Amino acid sequence: MSFIKRKFIISAAVVVIVAFFGGYSYFRLTHFNRQVSINGLNVGGLTAAQALNKLKNYHVSQTVYLKGEVLEHHQRSSSGFSSQDLAKIKQLVKKQRTFLPSAKDRQFLLEPTANGDQQTKSVQAELKNHLSQLNQKRQAPVDAQAVFSYGKVSITAPKNGNQYDVAQLLKQYEKQQYLPKVKLAVKYLQPLKASSSQVQKEKQKLLELKPRMVTYQVQQTKYNLSTKDLLKKAVYQNGKYYFVETNLNDKINQINQKQATLGKQINFKTNDGKTVQVPSGGTYGWSLNTNQAADHIEKAWLTNNNSLNAKADIYGKGYLTYGLGYDNLTNDGIGNTYAEVSIAAQQVWLYKDGQQVATSNIVTGKHSTGEDTPKGVWYIMYKQSPSVLKGSEAGNANYSVKVNYWAQFTSSGCGFHDASWRTNWDKTAYLNDGSGGCANTPSDKMANIYNNLSQGEPVIVY
Repeated sequence: MSFIKRKFIISAAVVVIVAFFGGYSYFRLTHFNRQVSINGLNVGGLTAAQALNKLKNYHVSQTVYLKGEVLEHHQRSSSGFSSQDLAKIKQLVKKQRTFLPSAKDRQFLLEPTANGDQQTKSVQAELKNHLSQLNQKRQAPVDAQAVFSYGKVSITAPKNGNQYDVAQLLKQYEKQQYLPKVKLAVKYLQPLKASSSQVQKEKQKLLELKPRMVTYQVQQTKYNLSTKDLLKKAVYQNGKYYFVETNLNDKINQINQKQATLGKQINFKTNDGKTVQVPSGGTYGWSLNTNQAADHIEKAWLTNNNSLNAKADIYGKGYLTYGLGYDNLTNDGIGNTYAEVSIAAQQVWLYKDGQQVATSNIVTGKHSTGEDTPKGVWYIMYKQSPSVLKGSEAGNANYSVKVNYWAQFTSSGCGFHDASWRTNWDKTAYLNDGSGGCANTPSDKMANIYNNLSQGEPVIVY
């Protein structure tokens, strides 16, 4: 073979080889290997453009598994891929490139540029709702918790539950959301441990309650109300103290039994020096509002305020609801200014600062018809001059009479008033010819009685 012919053959072979390797190299540069998938779809042997086209037309049928069991099934109307994703797919071609053909399984997850479409949001919301519904029938974990009780702080033990950790499961889904099969590993909500910073902070905050005490002054008596004696259970959560259970109501009720005067039977020294028992049930007096007082004491504990006056917590009944006689420390809480009504004597006496200032005969409620003037400790609700009295009584279903002076002292409508129409003023008139419950007073004496009565003044009827 001639030299020229040999040279030609070699040159041709070189060209063929170069062309082959050139074409091969180009193919390897622009095509995916055989076992490559994007979002679960095989794109082996395809160019970036071909892979994109396949992905664009891939309507994902997605199944979500939890613990190997089907949790949900979704059918997407669109893969979400568009021409905007070509550059990303070219990068994957480059990333998976090998010089020699590779059968290695390569799986890529690629988020479409148009991510955030309503389909994706809808699927995530549906999954979250489904997991939340499942949790309603499952046991929630119980956190360790610091608890204050009678001056001591302890930490309760945590308890495991079987509720799903929805947030963690959703994070798993987000990483697989474009795959046809989403496999979620079970994650349960975990309780806080006793050693956690949160529980330790709770413990420290509760220890701060230990030395707190409020001096609660009721009239001249002081009560030292401490957390270690009266705070049965307290916790600290979300930056706030919560008093779950206290013995404050019992303590306040004890104070009321000892000192409050509202509605209580009293021992009363009468005009003639005798001592009588006036029955309970009247409206005069004061009592501590249990709930309000407890609330104020709790707030004082919270703010570390060590002194409170109970006067802000009293209440009363009838026309004046703010409580009467709190500052009266004598005469069983009545004091030395009052009106005394004796049904047996049919007489009223008025006292100012312990001195008698007025008296008058009266006619009280008709005994034979059960319209007796009610016994008890009452108070002057209000005064009016002149006034029109309206009501009913035995034998008179609907009356309306004018009087010059009216001073009501019971919620049922009994009071002092002049009675110009009355002719029977005998001491026994009340038995069969008494009033409808009021204390009828002679017209010539009523002005003096009226002028010596004050709103809120006790009226003792016995």
